[in-house]
Amino acid sequence: MTPEEQNKVLDAWETSARHWDKHRALIAQMFALLTSSLVKEARIGMGQKVLDIGGGSGEPSFTISGIVGPTGSVMYTDPVAGMVKTAQAEAGRRGLTNIHFKRCSADALPFADRTFDVAVGRLSAMFFVDPVTAVRESLRVILEDGYVSFVTDVIDRFVESARQDPDAPDAFRFAAAGKLTGILQNAGAKNVIERQLNFQIKAAISFEQFWQLRTEMSGTLREKMAGIAPAQLPTLKQAVADAARRYFESGTMSFPAAALIVSGKKSARSQIDDPCC
Repeated sequence: MTPEEQNKVLDAWETSARHWDKHRALIAQMFALLTSSLVKEARIGMGQKVLDIGGGSGEPSFTISGIVGPTGSVMYTDPVAGMVKTAQAEAGRRGLTNIHFKRCSADALPFADRTFDVAVGRLSAMFFVDPVTAVRESLRVILEDGYVSFVTDVIDRFVESARQDPDAPDAFRFAAAGKLTGILQNAGAKNVIERQLNFQIKAAISFEQFWQLRTEMSGTLREKMAGIAPAQLPTLKQAVADAARRYFESGTMSFPAAALIVSGKKSARSQIDDPCC
């Protein structure tokens, strides 16, 4: 990505930040299984120091905060100032004192080597500016035999179409089996495992509420809809409503989705620690 493209992406996420804050409770409900699966995969437990890369509106940091307890800590990071601000404010409202906040990019983590027990990212890896460097950075800052785990590529019926560039930072970036796994292996991670998690995205909301959430939160959809004539929007919305009708019954949304969970351990001498590589 060029600097101009990076700035455009960050600007879009800045616009999205207030909408993610607005819908945070609903988002947490919809993706709670992803959070619990990530915690389990990364073997997070009491007293650990955990790095959350690309923490967005606050999950999984908030959940992990309760798991690691007062003897542990969570370092929330995100490159988007608006996301950091709203997540930090929410942590304050909840009285969470073991979460620290840092605005930074995944490919330039401002932490010393071997600072954390675990590094995780929930729905953030596909948006890394430089995934290879970001994975190497995540391995650098964890202890030997520490875990790095990512949940990526939520695929559902209503997700935006994939871009022509398979390496573009979008939800389908790591949809191909083994793609993110290969990056972890090349970075020196050991025991790399990829699992597909099939689940239902559920929430007690109507289609109208879902439409509002989706069109507000997605920068890609906002951009596409801005190019559509206002008179055509009701037709588009109705077409989506017709296609989605079977997933919305009795005021409840439930439709199938899939995610990839990719994890690995830091070896005692990974490439990230080898000055010759």
